[in-house]
Amino acid sequence: MVTPKKTARVLHSVLWIVQTVLAASFIWAAWMKLFQPIDKLAAMWPWTGQIPTVLVKAIGVLDLLGAIGVLLPSLLRIWPSLTVVAACGIVVQMVCASIFHLVRGEGSVIGANVVFALMAAFVAWSRLSKAPIPPV
Repeated sequence: MVTPKKTARVLHSVLWIVQTVLAASFIWAAWMKLFQPIDKLAAMWPWTGQIPTVLVKAIGVLDLLGAIGVLLPSLLRIWPSLTVVAACGIVVQMVCASIFHLVRGEGSVIGANVVFALMAAFVAWSRLSKAPIPPV
């Protein structure tokens, strides 16, 4: 028989797995955008060769901030509500990325954006109920 306590423990474990996968994926994406040459990056992601390099680097910084924010505040228990903010930021970033690709006629590549947005929304929803918003 499944008890509510066991269900909560499983959900908590799933939440940490999703946060870790999300952070690792965004750290990898940030690393690629920040440290790979644009011509090498464009072979993997053609759009990176068609927009200004400074924009690619800025997106890499956003990826890195999202990765740090979605994991460290909850892990260190220092302002865990920042995890919710970071997860919401990732959702917004993935919606913007999806729109960008749709406008360019690249609708077939938004699958990863949708998956990451759903993962981040799950993190935000799960953490929102547990983390009070700190006073400003």
